[in-house]
Amino acid sequence: MKVAVTGGTGLVGRFIVAALLAAGDEVTVLGRHAPARGAFGAEVAFRPFDLAAPHLRLDGATALVHAGFAHVPGRYRGGEGNDPAGFLARNLEGTRQLFAQAAAQGVGRILFLSSRAVYGPHPAGTVLTETTAPAPDTLYGRVKRDAEAALAALEVPGASLRATGVYGPAGPGQAQKWRALFRDFAAGARIAPRAGTELHGGDLAAAVRLLLTLPEAALAPRVFNVSDILLDRRELLAEWSAASGQAGPLPGPADHGAVNVMATERLRALGWRPRGRAGLRAALGEIAAQR
Repeated sequence: MKVAVTGGTGLVGRFIVAALLAAGDEVTVLGRHAPARGAFGAEVAFRPFDLAAPHLRLDGATALVHAGFAHVPGRYRGGEGNDPAGFLARNLEGTRQLFAQAAAQGVGRILFLSSRAVYGPHPAGTVLTETTAPAPDTLYGRVKRDAEAALAALEVPGASLRATGVYGPAGPGQAQKWRALFRDFAAGARIAPRAGTELHGGDLAAAVRLLLTLPEAALAPRVFNVSDILLDRRELLAEWSAASGQAGPLPGPADHGAVNVMATERLRALGWRPRGRAGLRAALGEIAAQR
């Protein structure tokens, strides 16, 4: 396949690009900055692209993966900062134009990286399925929901992947998502209990690759939850201590019953299998080796 990927140099998008290259696909990264030389162990094509001015050149790409969003660095929910109007214009209107241009240029499949933020708050312990009514309480979640609708309105086959928090070893020049937490742990700081759902970036990338290759009928109704483990900070820091040799005070256990986990049976029925806690331990070993 010839696949164009927006956000391909980001914390999440780089996993997608790496998985596509490993599968033998021809990849073009669309973005404001070209990938660093050798960032993926292989050269990828690059085309300048900005959601603020989405003039698109796909050069015969057969598929598009839209994983790029413009936001305050390091922030997704609340990523609009002090510019909600600009956030809307770049991310929602820019995405709509991107999808329309891709369809006009003959792209055969479009995948959109959405978020569990589209669901918004629900009663504690609610299991979120793809049929759960979206009720986003953040601008980020509303933009993701409306971008999903823009993709669903197209005749081009595609799907939105509602992903939970993504973890994994950091790429070149990137900050690992738990860096501040691990620093506070090593410094002996008091850490508040918390639990949430997590997903290895490689498993998200595997879901993307899978949905690019399946028959169109398998994509209906064009929305997929992508999540894996329910992770308590207490468990995470205990695993990190074992992997890194760092020691610190563990937080108390969090209330797991208050977390709304995401059902992933729809994706699993298509053959997707995430790596679970074994993948977490392996990733923490890689992160420790990167220090």
